[in-house]
Amino acid sequence: MFKQTFDQLEEELWITAVQVATVWTSPESARDIDLPGLTNPTNINQWLNSLSYETTVALCDENRVQTQLLLGEAVIVTEIKGEWAHVVIPSQPSKKDDRGYPGWVPHKQLKKMDKNEWFRAKTAAVTAPKVWLEAANGDKQMEVSYMTCLPVVHQISNRVKVKTPDGDYFLPTDSVSVFHTNHGIKEPGTGDDIVNSSKQFLGLDYFWGGMSSFGYDCSGFVYAMNKANGYQIPRDASDQANAGKEVSLHKILPGDLLFFAYEEGKGRIHHVGIYIGNDQMVHSPKTGKPIEITSVKNTTYEKELCKARRYWKWR
Repeated sequence: MFKQTFDQLEEELWITAVQVATVWTSPESARDIDLPGLTNPTNINQWLNSLSYETTVALCDENRVQTQLLLGEAVIVTEIKGEWAHVVIPSQPSKKDDRGYPGWVPHKQLKKMDKNEWFRAKTAAVTAPKVWLEAANGDKQMEVSYMTCLPVVHQISNRVKVKTPDGDYFLPTDSVSVFHTNHGIKEPGTGDDIVNSSKQFLGLDYFWGGMSSFGYDCSGFVYAMNKANGYQIPRDASDQANAGKEVSLHKILPGDLLFFAYEEGKGRIHHVGIYIGNDQMVHSPKTGKPIEITSVKNTTYEKELCKARRYWKWR
């Protein structure tokens, strides 16, 4: 997990207050069918299960969804328009705004917090694919995603007490990694570590704009796998392809990111995957297909492969 920084945020923070908040292109982008993903609390499983193939594809083809936020993720609110807030997300770098990824979220899915109240010396990051926040008596409160990061209040033998916008809850110790907030993960992962992180999500359905273990898009998937290993990378594939260390396609190693472009590699970048070795990659392909391992050689991907980038540090 990369370090949690609040430097560019005001003394009063806006914190994501639901398990997953979808960031929309405009307040008019959300449809009636999207209601379970617009409430507080959300029911992300109900929402995803209610969408047909056609209504899911429309999130992309009709430019409705931009990205997503996880519980506890901080945003900068730039405008409030009725029941909606325009935000930028400092933890998701983007060329769209120097401060972070921009878009609109329902105002009710955010909560204003005092920075000093929210900040803790240590942060707990969820390392299980999903886990339930529990009350003190063990009652399940909310299922949260992989890489949800929450301030640590204190640790006991088998549980970690964490702060949320709705109060303090508990996470099982074996489902989180605790790190120093200002420094991030002690030992950043290798390329092999990134590959191993990714394999636990094989079979998970693709979801456009997805940034959670309820459903990732291609660039959200590689973003999360790098985040889990201590690297903050841009949110979108086109930005990811222009950062990091350029790597020759003849010298790629496991953990490197492979980028694919239209017009047999000469056009616009539209896809990214994680190289795992032996001419194979793991990736989140497209709506209707799950995260999978696939060959690059002798496929359409080989024709569209245009560049590789490395974010991990070898040792």
